[in-house]
Amino acid sequence: MGKHVGVVAILMKGDRKRNAPKVNDILTKYGNIVVGRMGIPYVKRDIHVITLIVDGTNGNISEMTKKLSKIKGVAAESTLTSCN
Repeated sequence: MGKHVGVVAILMKGDRKRNAPKVNDILTKYGNIVVGRMGIPYVKRDIHVITLIVDGTNGNISEMTKKLSKIKGVAAESTLTSCN
């Protein structure tokens, strides 16, 4: 399995106090593939945006993204490129 570098966008809407710990638990579990993280609250729309730079296998990145997306009020998508 090859490694990929990419970006994961996470949009969290609604109950931040309930969702943030769940999101952070998943990000901590996959911390070994996270190169960088930036979070910005968009108060006007009640959305919290988190962007990640990731470096890992397609399986690890996909698994993390799917777990994040299973949280009610959270959407996560990734864009990846192959690297050798």
